[in-house]
This record gives sequence, C-alpha cells and structure tokens, in this order.
Amino acid sequence: MKLEIKNIQKSFGEKQVLTGISLSAEGGKAFGLLGRNGAGKTTTIRILMDVFPADSGEVFFDGSPIDYNKVQFGYLPEERGLYPKKKILDQLIYFAELKGLSRKAAVASVHYWLERLGMTEYRTKRLDTLSKGNQQKIQLITALAHDPQIVILDEPFSGLDPVNAKLLKDVVKEEIAKGKIVLFSSHQMSYIEEFCDSIAILNQGQIVLSGDLHTIKRNYPRNRLVVHSEQREKIKSVLGSECTVQENGTLMITLQSPDEKQGMMKMLTDKFDIDEIKVFEPSLNDIFVEYAGEQYKEATV
Repeated sequence: MKLEIKNIQKSFGEKQVLTGISLSAEGGKAFGLLGRNGAGKTTTIRILMDVFPADSGEVFFDGSPIDYNKVQFGYLPEERGLYPKKKILDQLIYFAELKGLSRKAAVASVHYWLERLGMTEYRTKRLDTLSKGNQQKIQLITALAHDPQIVILDEPFSGLDPVNAKLLKDVVKEEIAKGKIVLFSSHQMSYIEEFCDSIAILNQGQIVLSGDLHTIKRNYPRNRLVVHSEQREKIKSVLGSECTVQENGTLMITLQSPDEKQGMMKMLTDKFDIDEIKVFEPSLNDIFVEYAGEQYKEATV
C-alpha cells in the first residue's frame, strides 16, 4: 500500500496554512509527520481523512485518487473524542459499527482489543472513571477495532506510564508488521526515532525536510566525534579549542575533515583511557530544532 499527498494547498480566509506540500508513506512502515504547533500538521491530517477538502492538490492511494468509501482510516486524536458518561463497551461497539463492521464482528473485535490492552475489567465502566492513560487505551481501540488500512496516531503516548507505553509500542509494531500504513504526529522525538523509517518536518505550512531518517542523519557532516572518558580534562588540554565538554560530561571533538576521524580515534585510544568513542550523529530532536526552530523560520521569511 502507498499513500501520497501531492501539492496540497489550504487556506482559511486570508491565512494560507499549507503551501503545496507533497509526501508519501508506504505500508509496513511508520511515517513521522513533525512540526511545531501551528505548522500545519492537523490541517494535513484532516485533509487526509476527508474531514474537509484541500483548496488544490490531491490524495492518492496505491496510485489512484483515494476512494474514501473503500479505504478505512483509524485515528487516535491528541484530544479525547469519546463520550465520558457512556459505558465503555457500548460506545466501542457503536463506533466499530459506524466504521462498517457488523454487530457480531464489532462485538468480537472490541472484546479482543479490550483483552489485548488489559481493559476487560473496565468494559462496563464509564469512560470518565478511568485514568488518563486508560482512557488513551480505550481511544486506541476505536482507532483499531475496524481493522483500518491507514492508522494515524496523534501524540499516542501522551499520559501513558512506562508499562502502558511499552504495551502500546508492541501494538503499533504489530500493526506495522501487518503491512499497514502508520502515521505518527508527535513532539516526543524519541518515539518517532524508534518507530519511523521516514519523516517530514513542516514549518509554516511547508515541508522543509523529508525522507528516510537514516539517510538524513548520514548526510550530516561526519567530522565530529563523541568521546566518553574519565580523562576528559587531559584530553581537552591536549586538543584545545577543537574539543568541548558537553552538558552530559562527554567530549565533542570537531575535526577539520571527516578523513581525520580514524587517525584521531587511534591517537585517543592509544594515549588515553577511553570508555567509548563514536562519530556524532544528530538526534531527531537536534534535526527538528534546526528545521522547525525560530532561527530557521526567520531565515526563510
């Protein structure tokens, strides 16, 4: 499966929110849609799901204009969208039927997911009696019970403790393994980095960076080394200004050329007690700040 957005533009009144964005996501892989608040992520998601139309551009599924009568979406919103005073089981079955399942299939699927997420004991409770994390798991069931081809997860780990976060990770990995298209939108970069093969960063309604995350990282200059050592002061005294101490106590060594890294590594390991030495690769958080931060926005105005 392949989902594509081609040259989407959208304005609300005089404010242009999306300015010709294009991206593609494939089945069996996770795609991260990133951006600061107001960058255009939610508008993109709503156009994808046919909540409202784009002013121009088109959404394609497997090479053809998407048919929303045939392609099912599962959506986990950042804000809760269920009925707080209604019994959990009843509304889960109701939403599954709304998505096209028969009554029998809806009941079977809801019971499966309640058990899978450890929520069976809460099935007769009202939603507003549950913790924030458990409400998130119930919301997830509404996104998955009808077995959609495309799953969109907006801040999926919000409010989850480490145990429930691991459970959700396992579920997401299972959905990806089934060949589904999974789109993440989150400010928690560690989760995006863990799951997503490809990313797109939105800034002021434009995609300012997109592609395979591993390739993006590899394309950064490889002329910096990260060193862990108890002898950091001695190392710094030898290397001088090309070596700086980071906040976490590691050393960052900047070389004039990537070609120097093997020689530098050998010199350091020969002369000092080195615990770890590696080529610096920016984290996704570093990349996000670079492309979505204030400095970049000012440079493109």
